[in-house]
Amino acid sequence: MRTAQRAARRRMSPSERRQQIVTSAADLFDEGGYTSTTMDDIARGVGLAKPTLYHYFPSKDEILHAIHEEFIDLLINRHEQRTATGLGPEQLLLEVMADILELMETHRGHVRVFFEHHRELPSSEREAIKVKRDKYEQFVEELITEGIRKGIFRETDPHLATLATFGMCNWAYQWYRAGGTLRSREVAYQFWNYLVYGISASSASPTS
Repeated sequence: MRTAQRAARRRMSPSERRQQIVTSAADLFDEGGYTSTTMDDIARGVGLAKPTLYHYFPSKDEILHAIHEEFIDLLINRHEQRTATGLGPEQLLLEVMADILELMETHRGHVRVFFEHHRELPSSEREAIKVKRDKYEQFVEELITEGIRKGIFRETDPHLATLATFGMCNWAYQWYRAGGTLRSREVAYQFWNYLVYGISASSASPTS
């Protein structure tokens, strides 16, 4: 078994190896925390000698940056591809919320790192990630603004509504566990329902 695993590792391309390191490190940071996890831990996690690990990532900071970049790029790319499909702002808002919550299942370590460890990024990398964070936030604010303009959403502060959207989704990983009574997309739909229709009986959606 170990021989087969070593052979599979040898067949990896450099990009596949980097991806393996990033994924493994994200899981380790999720389990043990960024500060407590060492490059030795990461090397053991992917079955590499420590000097080989340094060949791909010269520092733990660079791995942290790669995790942040991969996570925000996933969100941005999914949204940009979806906007070309002609979906309305209300559906796009639901999908934004679903993206964040579904990544709790597929990229749990990335989620925790992104929301808890951005301050540990070196200043230049932190600024680069902030630019992408702001870009994604602007996407959401623009679709809420469009929904207001089209009469789909009532008149409200688009920026505050955007913050409310992220406020519901971004910290759900603290309590959400896969295998519970609701899947992540079902949680996203409930959050979307609360945001769009509220929880008042008089304003409940027809599908509630």
